[in-house]
Amino acid sequence: MRTCRELGVRTVAVYSEPDRASLHVRYAGEAYPIGPAASSESYLRIDKILAVAKKSGAEAIHPGYGFLSENPEFATAVKDAGLTLIGPPASSMIAMGEKTRARQKMIAAGVPVVPGTEAAIETAEEALAEAEKAGYPVMLKAAAGGGGKGMRRVDDAAELKAAFEAARREAEASFGDGRIYLEKYLLEPRHIEIQIFADSHGNVVHFGERECSVQRRHQKVIEETPSPIVDEAMREQMGEVACQAARAVDYLGAGTVEFLVDAHRNFYFLEMNTRLQVEHPITEMVNDGVDLVKLQLEVAAGRPLATTESTRLPRGHAIEARIYAEDPEQGFLPTPGRISYLRVPGGPGVRLDSGIYAGWEVPIHYDPMIAKLCARGPDRETAIARLDRALSELEVTGLRTNVAWLRRVLRHPTFVSGHYDTGFLDAAKDELLAPDTDSLHEVAMLAGAIYSQDRTRRLASKALGARAPEQSNWKNEGRRRGLSR
Repeated sequence: MRTCRELGVRTVAVYSEPDRASLHVRYAGEAYPIGPAASSESYLRIDKILAVAKKSGAEAIHPGYGFLSENPEFATAVKDAGLTLIGPPASSMIAMGEKTRARQKMIAAGVPVVPGTEAAIETAEEALAEAEKAGYPVMLKAAAGGGGKGMRRVDDAAELKAAFEAARREAEASFGDGRIYLEKYLLEPRHIEIQIFADSHGNVVHFGERECSVQRRHQKVIEETPSPIVDEAMREQMGEVACQAARAVDYLGAGTVEFLVDAHRNFYFLEMNTRLQVEHPITEMVNDGVDLVKLQLEVAAGRPLATTESTRLPRGHAIEARIYAEDPEQGFLPTPGRISYLRVPGGPGVRLDSGIYAGWEVPIHYDPMIAKLCARGPDRETAIARLDRALSELEVTGLRTNVAWLRRVLRHPTFVSGHYDTGFLDAAKDELLAPDTDSLHEVAMLAGAIYSQDRTRRLASKALGARAPEQSNWKNEGRRRGLSR
């Protein structure tokens, strides 16, 4: 919406009942309700969104990050309604949406994929045979999904049957599709993605990588660019393979090609997200402030990309931390509630993208992520220090957040070294949840200072109280009258 405002483009928002007072509703030029809290009755209702588009006279729809952003039925419906979707065509979403189909496409295009099955597995016995062939450990994954749902690591044959059934049940519940496929589990894997852009004139470029290996339950928590292990040659190779993957599905607009990288820096196609990613701000920060949303609008309008050369040299280093309304000490349970006070950080190289304000109530119905705090510096050390400082300045009262936990992650020796993989947070779980001794020391110092001040005040009061008879008002009045005679 900020980009549209800069371009002089009118904006229209839709909202569910609990989102009536949300920031995006306040910021938009117009806003329309589309139903109750349940996303199946609001944000996932294609008919309601198209009705608002027609009523408001909108010409194009930006699908955002979630809900219908990768739904080919929505893309088709938008096109059939005579509107423009600011995103890829339905055919690209279909090609990349189902993981087994995407693997087949990538293998045909010569893109390296993690060794495993090309089609879904029907039974636990078949999975057992494939696992023996690949060698343990292996990963079971949902053919229709992502985001860590329907995913299990299996270390030996004894675990496989139970893991297969559990993954299938979870995939069925999450995506309405219980099909599972199998991949070889890479040791010390890193999760690195490449931001690509494609226009309708045949140009495909990339904007470098993002390191996304700091994950909790397969969900990204902290991202940084450039990756500590990617040099210029590797960036060029990964970027070219990512562009190759986009060309294979006739892609259009912004997309992200995700890779797993093993301990020997071999990289393999993981999946493609056919939308703009949550973590895209750090790419903008190290690419001379390029506005990726503006590029999306230009590509959707049929214009060619301003540059046909991929950017391979990031300027500086940027890191993003995802701020959640959750309590790490209570198993990261969501903590919805009213924000009573908000202080936002500032200073050079700091960017806060959020949808919150003091007085707003974080609803229980949706993802508890409430903000993204990013910091950029000339090098990685400065970016880490700057983000840590910015997190210390961020104050959200009225509910618990993961801010203190994020600062511990940033200051952990493994993260600082840059030698980490997707297992980092699990391995450091106990350390990251241990009481912060520095904070406790600070609290003890403050308590001591308050006690000392209070004791001094009480002693002073007591001393004054002892002299009270000498300072009797009766005597003072008598002395005053004596002096006045």
